[in-house]
Amino acid sequence: MNYILFDGPSRNNLLPFTFTRPVADIRIGILTIREKWETFLDSTTTTVTEDYLSDKYPMVEMDENIMINASFLPNFELVELVKDLQENQAVFKDEDVIAFHTKDTQDDINFDNYEALEFEGDLIKVENTWDIFSKNGEALQEDFNLVTKGRHSQPIPSSCNVIAAENIFIEEGAKLEFVTLNASNGPIYISKDAEIMEGSLVRGPFSLGESSTVKMGAKIYGPTTVGPSSTVGGEIKNSVIFGYSNKGHEGYLGNSVLGEWCNLGADTNNSNLKNNYAEVRLWNYETEGFAKTGLQFCGLMMGDHSKCGINTMFNTGTVVGVSANIFGSGFPRNFVPSYSWGGSSGFTTYATRKAFEVMEVVMSRRNLPLTEQDKAIFEHIFEETTKYRRQ
Repeated sequence: MNYILFDGPSRNNLLPFTFTRPVADIRIGILTIREKWETFLDSTTTTVTEDYLSDKYPMVEMDENIMINASFLPNFELVELVKDLQENQAVFKDEDVIAFHTKDTQDDINFDNYEALEFEGDLIKVENTWDIFSKNGEALQEDFNLVTKGRHSQPIPSSCNVIAAENIFIEEGAKLEFVTLNASNGPIYISKDAEIMEGSLVRGPFSLGESSTVKMGAKIYGPTTVGPSSTVGGEIKNSVIFGYSNKGHEGYLGNSVLGEWCNLGADTNNSNLKNNYAEVRLWNYETEGFAKTGLQFCGLMMGDHSKCGINTMFNTGTVVGVSANIFGSGFPRNFVPSYSWGGSSGFTTYATRKAFEVMEVVMSRRNLPLTEQDKAIFEHIFEETTKYRRQ
């Protein structure tokens, strides 16, 4: 069977992260949403997404296809239902379509002609940016159960202080000595060739991606995910870092999400709680205003390739777009548009030519190219976000 993941109506509520990727490639828990589905299905997937992303993330359509809403995370019960779908059957959760089996083109779908199957169980749905960190603990536990099933962890070094060793899994090539691992509140997963340096304190749920590093003396509170090829230090709580990003120094990151290729300068801090303890509002690209989150704790949402200088201070509920460069004293405003250059004293436009120069240098350090496909995507984002830089 051919499986296709589609963005669904939540895409715009997941900006700035979906500026540069389909919903399916958001990381929550240990794996990305696509990696979860492909592991469960034992099959590759393709994508229905925005036109400007489709060259990099193409759709492969066959005579028969099962379309899956990428906002929903898979579990065993749901996957069995999806695998058994027959032509013109669809799985719904309340009013939301989760998956459907079709031979029609995407423009010809009419669910009035489908047999509706209602999914009664519990599901994790990612429909807002803050869901990525607020639902990360549950997703991390589900992923831990999935990826460790039938496998054996590498031994925990004798120099480590450990609580609940049965909830800790260490892959081959990982390095850790003289660290404290407390998995009593949730699992700890340490991927291949990752390193936790001495003196670090880690409280699960926590996932450290392949070839990533936790620097000496770090303090990490779960639920926190650090994706592949990233470096973290200082204090981190309930945050998700997609990958290839650095928060390598002292400073606090809490209830936050960082995309790929981000860098936080030394002693950068974010607030995750308003002084009056009021509900946090976040910039919403769909409404072009600040929307209620229902959360008392909510920190920084930073899109791909954005960076900040040393001692940067982010207010509660700050949204930073793609390829922004923030520096200087004081608090920058709590919505920083893509391709902004500056800080609390004001911003100018960060030209794509200059941005590409930095991207190429940064990505080359990981032996990855900035492709023409990438440049076309970033050019599109620059044009699409021009109106915000004029505010």
